[in-house]
Amino acid sequence: MIYLDHAATAPVRRAAVEAMWPYLTGRFGNPSSAHDVGRRAAAGLEAARAQVASALGARPGQVVFTSGGTESNATAVLGAVRAALAQRPVRVLTTALEHSSVRAACEQAERVDAAVVERLDVDADGRIDLANAARRLGHGADAQTRGTTLVAVHLANNEIGTVQPIRKLAELTRAAGVPLHVDAVQAAGQIPLDVRSLGADSLALSGHKVGAPQGIGALWLRPTFAPEPLLPGGGQERGRRSGTQNVAGAVGLAAAMLEAERERRDRAAAWAQGRHEFVARVLDGVRPHAPRVRLTGHPDARLPRHASFVLPGVNGESVLVELERSGVVASAGSACSAHDAEPSPVLTALGLSADEARTALRFTFGPDETPETLRAAADAVVAAVAAVARLT
Repeated sequence: MIYLDHAATAPVRRAAVEAMWPYLTGRFGNPSSAHDVGRRAAAGLEAARAQVASALGARPGQVVFTSGGTESNATAVLGAVRAALAQRPVRVLTTALEHSSVRAACEQAERVDAAVVERLDVDADGRIDLANAARRLGHGADAQTRGTTLVAVHLANNEIGTVQPIRKLAELTRAAGVPLHVDAVQAAGQIPLDVRSLGADSLALSGHKVGAPQGIGALWLRPTFAPEPLLPGGGQERGRRSGTQNVAGAVGLAAAMLEAERERRDRAAAWAQGRHEFVARVLDGVRPHAPRVRLTGHPDARLPRHASFVLPGVNGESVLVELERSGVVASAGSACSAHDAEPSPVLTALGLSADEARTALRFTFGPDETPETLRAAADAVVAAVAAVARLT
């Protein structure tokens, strides 16, 4: 099997399993307990916190462990809104291309907290229009309404792979005095995440995208950004996220992130070259069967292990079935919306019709894919599209 759906979830790394094992057995304690068993668990938790912080260029006390990317995003968005409720109106700027965890948090902020949520303009490749963002943030002679509470956007898009100009956006938010939350779930292990250079005020991570187990994540918070905690309780995580911590998960996340960062530094250029060759091979091979096939997302400013296409006139789900029969596993887009009958809101926001959006294919590679594997996968895509096109 060739598994090309790492954006949905990645296999757990051996390094993560080995790091976790002691905390699943002898060091099983509650890190809040005062006895030795608890102290050993707490030591492991804090060591993991320091390792995650080092991967981000941050201080350990700025890292909050969560249950995953969804909770991290919700904490930043809803927590910021609720911390600012006394400052009516509460206004959030985001995009129509966000992961469902950010979209849903913004929708809840509108529905429950009476926040005003506005969408920044994006171009046809899914990149944020910085001139539009500047106007929305109150810069320039034609500036629009001031008083923004939060800007919440992704660093890299899960469906189309486009990487946002976060540093430039951060310059605008900083000048406007507005906190910037960045969903970096898909970016981890593929592009640099040094928070000192990104300029964000908070950053969400998910363990299972980088080879840690499912059910663990992290939220980095700049000391000047203090969203209201979503979970009341015992005040764990320095009062920012109550609930007994998942020590083994945190240790696994730290081990996976450190290994993923080492791989990124050594192999990012090779990954991008492999993606480029895969895309070219797919486009050249598929065009005779689906003449309007095209890459979605930015051709260059994109994740190095992400390729996504639309094939107007060819049913994407049927292609995926054919691919799985041939031993290649891929997806149509976000796993979090895989059972939704509606077309992808990301693709339709880019101007694709509902029918075009339903032809989408997404291939997200692991760190160890060889050129031979990617060539075989590309050839399987061509064969699958040809088979479906013959029946259309």
